Amino acid sequence: MDRIEVITGVQRRRRYTPEEKAALVAECFKPGMSVSLVARRHGISASLLFKWKKLMNDGGYSAIESGDQVVSASEVKALNKKVRELERMLGRKTMEAEILREALEVAQAKKLISRMPLLPPDDSR
Repeated sequence: MDRIEVITGVQRRRRYTPEEKAALVAECFKPGMSVSLVARRHGISASLLFKWKKLMNDGGYSAIESGDQVVSASEVKALNKKVRELERMLGRKTMEAEILREALEVAQAKKLISRMPLLPPDDSR
């Protein structure tokens, strides 16, 4: 006969150790077992067990231990490549802005020079 638990009162969330999570996920892979069946037998949500199973497939034991989302190595490489590309573009734009700022200063300086008389007026005539 299956064990039935009656929960009375307000309780906090149940925290599972990484070992318990790994054992439940491993039980899902046994012949004749499904995620839903294992979840029902242990009184947990099937969606939680599916999440642990996905984390385990994506990142192994360390993923279910941390509970964080796991990103594949190829995705990390692609994101790092994108960051380098954006940094390169930012450097180029910064350099272009500096060149334009210097050109503007030179142009303003020339404008001031062209407004100044080159030679003082000749009063000897």
